[in-house]
Amino acid sequence: MIAEPRSARWFKSSYSSGGQECVEVAFLDSAVGVRDSKRPGGPVLVFEEREWGAFAAAVAEGRFDAPGV
Repeated sequence: MIAEPRSARWFKSSYSSGGQECVEVAFLDSAVGVRDSKRPGGPVLVFEEREWGAFAAAVAEGRFDAPGV
């Protein structure tokens, strides 16, 4: 069972520069929650730890970088 996201501690990336157009992440008991910072009461996407790890590795490898940026 996944922890209730409302009890989670949400944070933004240190790269977000304080803007409003960010996502927030929370590390739950055995998963990772992701939500829109503009809608903290809105829907939450929940990923298994291995899914989040694969996503984070792909970001670090630059697999989602826009061409020419």
